Amino acid sequence: MTRNYTITTARPHDLPLIPAIELATARLLAGHAPESVLAESSTQAELKEYLDRGHLWVALADDTVVGFAQVELLEPEVAHLKEIDVHPDHGRRGLGTKLVATVCDWAASVGFSGVTLTTFRDVPWNMPFYARLEFSEIPPQELSPSMLSVLQHEADRGLDPVRRVAMRRPCR
Repeated sequence: MTRNYTITTARPHDLPLIPAIELATARLLAGHAPESVLAESSTQAELKEYLDRGHLWVALADDTVVGFAQVELLEPEVAHLKEIDVHPDHGRRGLGTKLVATVCDWAASVGFSGVTLTTFRDVPWNMPFYARLEFSEIPPQELSPSMLSVLQHEADRGLDPVRRVAMRRPCR
C-alpha cells in the first residue's frame, strides 16, 4: 500500500500519538542507551507547550502521525533540534530528512543563524545521517554554555558523554 506522506505543523489531535512513536523509535537504540532513557516519552503538557510555541512538526502517513520534530530555543540566534523520531514502520522513506529540512527552513525563515542538536557519535544512523544533512561537529572549545548544559543533562540521565556529540548546521 502506497502512503501519502506529508510534513506539517502539529495539530492538537496529533499529540496523543507522539509518545508511542518516541517509545517505538527508542527501541532502535537498545544497547546504545540505558533502559531508563529508552522508556522516556514526552508528556502531553510538554508537547502542548511546543505546539503552542509553533516548535513541533509532524510527519503524516495519510492523516496519521508517524514522526515528529521538536525544537527548543536555548540561545538567542540558534534553534535546537531537541528530538526527532520516525516510527520504525515508516523508516527509510526520507521522513527524517524532510523533518530536519523543515526545521532548518523554519529556522532560516525566522532569522536564526543555525540549528544545533546532540546525537550518538558511534551509532551508524545518527551522526552520519546528520553529517549528510550538512551538520558538523561543534569543537569542544566552541560549545556554548547552553550546549554544555544539554550534554551535562544527557550525562546525568545516564548517556555516556564520550558517545555523544553536539552538531550544528548554519542557516543559509
